[in-house]
Amino acid sequence: MTISERVKNINPSQTLAITAQALKMKEEGKKVISFAAGEPDFDTPKNIREKAISAIREGFSHYTASSGIIELKEAILEKLKKDNEIEYKTSEIIISTGAKQCLFNAILTICNPGDEVLLPAPCWVSYTEQIKFAGAVPIFINTYQEEDFKLSAAQVKEKITSRTKLLILNSPNNPTGAVYEQEELKKIALLLLKYNIYCICDEIYEKLVYDDAKHLSIASLGDEMKGKIITINGVSKSYAMTGWRIGYAAGPEEIIKGMSKIQGHSTSNPNSIAQKASVEALNGKQDAIGEMRKAFDERRKYMVERLNEIEEISCLIPAGAFYAFPNVSKIL
Repeated sequence: MTISERVKNINPSQTLAITAQALKMKEEGKKVISFAAGEPDFDTPKNIREKAISAIREGFSHYTASSGIIELKEAILEKLKKDNEIEYKTSEIIISTGAKQCLFNAILTICNPGDEVLLPAPCWVSYTEQIKFAGAVPIFINTYQEEDFKLSAAQVKEKITSRTKLLILNSPNNPTGAVYEQEELKKIALLLLKYNIYCICDEIYEKLVYDDAKHLSIASLGDEMKGKIITINGVSKSYAMTGWRIGYAAGPEEIIKGMSKIQGHSTSNPNSIAQKASVEALNGKQDAIGEMRKAFDERRKYMVERLNEIEEISCLIPAGAFYAFPNVSKIL
């Protein structure tokens, strides 16, 4: 059997591979605590589950528009305006089968083969493979514990070439928990404008910030900047809805149309029932977010404290998300 070079060029998701291994071990009766997939261990809030049940009973079980239902797009518009201080039109919104599909569609829409994509490292495993699948080239920019694992504008400038097309920025960050501040984002934004570079900003962990950290959307820094940004988010992490597979993107209409075109030939449309449930997630009561964040905060403090008690291991306390990224270089 001949496998395409495109598929040979990408690696399987190590996150999912480790998750599958942990599940297999559990099925064998072994006691396993899996630190693989980034998933809240809470149930989806009851009001969201009830909305899904209502949608099933009402027979909302057919195809929807490829880019998602208007009701959910309007809820997303209101959320972006209220939480992120960014205003869009429904034609600038797409709903997909998870934020991962939004990322995939966006990279394929923006990048040509040979284009370079700037990627702060360490990073989530799927960014690299999606870039390679598009025929583009990931250009890693290392971040360091001493700088809170944050990218600087100077580092970005150093890596820009005539082939640079895109920067992917993830804040709060997986796996480091880094959260970018306004001045840091402004400097990066000015550089992107100067060199005409697009930016995909993955904000899936935006509700999970701690202490004095505040999430800021880079697209909120002005209309000119907004025209170069594709903001990606979803309901998976904030509402414990990872299995519902609903993500969304907001950006320039031309790019959103391109993403919708790809989606129309792949998954057709997002799950109809999950879309209705997501309307309730965004429009309904938000108490569950605070409760989950409080629990994550307690775990964060405990985990980092215990890691730092281990000789030759150091761990920066993460400002956001629900990961700890210990430095084990001294024992390797």
